[in-house]
Amino acid sequence: MTDSARRWSAGLTAEDAGAVRDLLARATAADGVAPVSEQAVLSLTAPDSARHLVAERDGSVVGYANLVEGNGDHPAMAEVAVDPGARGRGVGTELVAAALAEGGAGTRVWAHGNRPAAEAVAARLGLVTARELWQMRRPLAMPELPELVVPEDLVLRTYTGPSDDAELLRVNNAAFSWHPEQGGWSESDIAVRRDEPWFDPEGLFLVTAEQAPERLLGFHWTKVHYEENPPVGEVYVVGIDPAAQGRGLGRLLTLAGLRHLRDGGLGEVLLYTEADNAAAVRTYTRLGFETAHVDVAYTAATDAVSE
Repeated sequence: MTDSARRWSAGLTAEDAGAVRDLLARATAADGVAPVSEQAVLSLTAPDSARHLVAERDGSVVGYANLVEGNGDHPAMAEVAVDPGARGRGVGTELVAAALAEGGAGTRVWAHGNRPAAEAVAARLGLVTARELWQMRRPLAMPELPELVVPEDLVLRTYTGPSDDAELLRVNNAAFSWHPEQGGWSESDIAVRRDEPWFDPEGLFLVTAEQAPERLLGFHWTKVHYEENPPVGEVYVVGIDPAAQGRGLGRLLTLAGLRHLRDGGLGEVLLYTEADNAAAVRTYTRLGFETAHVDVAYTAATDAVSE
């Protein structure tokens, strides 16, 4: 193999970031699924904890690996993409192996859509499944969405600006303290997303108690994927304060967002949920969602056994 992989770096030049974005676009068009997450895409140009590895052939970028180092609570997480025109030449295997070595024991590598090529790389390297993330979808027209009924002791409203950010962060980080990607957000994580073209304050729903409007109980952040044809809505993040669990707030907020997306003229909505999150899967299934595809996080067999 004549490909060359550079050293891991904490940031990319504007030229490299553009080349990687173009590669990701080609891979998405070829596979029907994005090869890396939104967080990885944002890290190409925004300050982030991610590290980057670029593979080249004849001066062109043919592969990319994104690595977020682990900490005491979570293992390192990696994502890899290979240009469709450079596949079948060992680029993916090389990048996955490099990410596992750099990330250390317990490192997990995401295979979005878990396509046959990803399964083949996992088998070649002796990797096993550590996590499954389901993408679930449903049409917004049918089955008919239930009526939205807000209990009298609650206030449902939309985002009013940065003054809401402190409570959003508190609830998000409490609700997802266990989650490797969603937990531990900072103010910059919200600011970066607020600056994205898809951001709509009318699509970020907040619920509070009528008697304590300053304290957030939960939120539902919706998103629209304008790059899809036709555009598709997303249940982006639903976070409930652990102290407010068991009150049906997840269903209430999800339904508010779904009705907002439907009323905006969208025909379909998607969401992501951990396969082993029984409560979330049950809520979404009852709202008419069905599994569309599965993302798999692979790890070394020895690391899976040690966990």
